[in-house]
Amino acid sequence: MWIDSHCHLDASEFVGQSLTLAEEAARMGVSAIVIPAVHRANFSVVAQLASQRTDCFFALGIHPMYVATSKEEDLVFLRAEIARLLVDPVHGQGLVAVGEIGLDYFVPALCESPLKEKQEYFYSEQLKIARDFDLPVLLHVRKSQDKILKQLRRIVVPGGIAHAFNGSVQQAQQFIDLGFKLGFGGAMTFTRALQIRRLASDLPLSSIVLETDAPDIAPRWCHPGINSPGELVQIGHELASLRGLSQFETAKQTSQNVLAVLPRMRAHFILR
Repeated sequence: MWIDSHCHLDASEFVGQSLTLAEEAARMGVSAIVIPAVHRANFSVVAQLASQRTDCFFALGIHPMYVATSKEEDLVFLRAEIARLLVDPVHGQGLVAVGEIGLDYFVPALCESPLKEKQEYFYSEQLKIARDFDLPVLLHVRKSQDKILKQLRRIVVPGGIAHAFNGSVQQAQQFIDLGFKLGFGGAMTFTRALQIRRLASDLPLSSIVLETDAPDIAPRWCHPGINSPGELVQIGHELASLRGLSQFETAKQTSQNVLAVLPRMRAHFILR
């Protein structure tokens, strides 16, 4: 089986098609999809979407690019919503992480005051929520690996996934040492993406998970079009080719990695 560890199935590009795309991906061999929230406004949307399919799971969090339109009370609501869902045997089963959270130092406005300080505050506060509920995190780490790592050492959470990883080997090892897996997706399929392909080839396979980040980061055969969860299978084939492994071995190990780092999801697969 293949697992898409990061897919924005609720995105506006997929309106009216989300469940159809999930079904198509399942027919192609994608056994599970993780849908991260990005803003308080879509907390209920991702939870509802995940509840409609046994192979869909979700995470709740405030993405750094949505911090500008977020308020302190949204953090309070996030904490309360996670507390409520964790004791809800029906609607809370699909909750597997806090995310998508993190830091973005690529967007110029987020690198300047007051948004720089605000996104750092939201990141650290959401790490505390994950710590307090013993949940892993789905991390946005665009040009921010060192700062992300610094806070992870200060606020200890039970691992998670560094989504769309594009750091150095040394940074990769630091995430691995802290109990994290590293997400690779469409960017890995471009031959010019030398650093990402080198990481995907050389890092321990036990530290790698696959993702689409659909509708974004389309692989080379879709670029510049819209990405979808069904593309994960071909992305997985690309990883297998880079590493000289069979597709079966690659699918099995990367899926095991997702289940290892998202234990609430693993429990669901054991029960199923």
